[in-house]
Amino acid sequence: MASNQVRASHILIKHQDSRRKASWKDPEGRVICNTTRDTAVTQLKALRDDIITGSVKFDDVASRYSDCSSAKRGGDLGSFSRGQMQKPFEEATYGLKVGEISDIVDTDSGVHIIMRTG
Repeated sequence: MASNQVRASHILIKHQDSRRKASWKDPEGRVICNTTRDTAVTQLKALRDDIITGSVKFDDVASRYSDCSSAKRGGDLGSFSRGQMQKPFEEATYGLKVGEISDIVDTDSGVHIIMRTG
């Protein structure tokens, strides 16, 4: 991994304002189209709390709940450098220390929590 790169995992919850209203677990977007941003944030905050308290593992939650195809890898997005991700996502990731988990991050894709892994 180049020194200017970071590695991260994330959990994405899509909602009715997301740019693409479908995911691997909701291919027709039935749930996503009926999920408000507020509902998505509430769900994500609850998941984040469970991870922070240690009652669940980040990768287990990602594989079950994330609307991103990275769910199959426990949310792992691999390594990336600046300019490869949506700006809010990139800024949040670069602002974390390794092992830290972000607050809620909004992008055109939906709402995320991000864990920097490298």
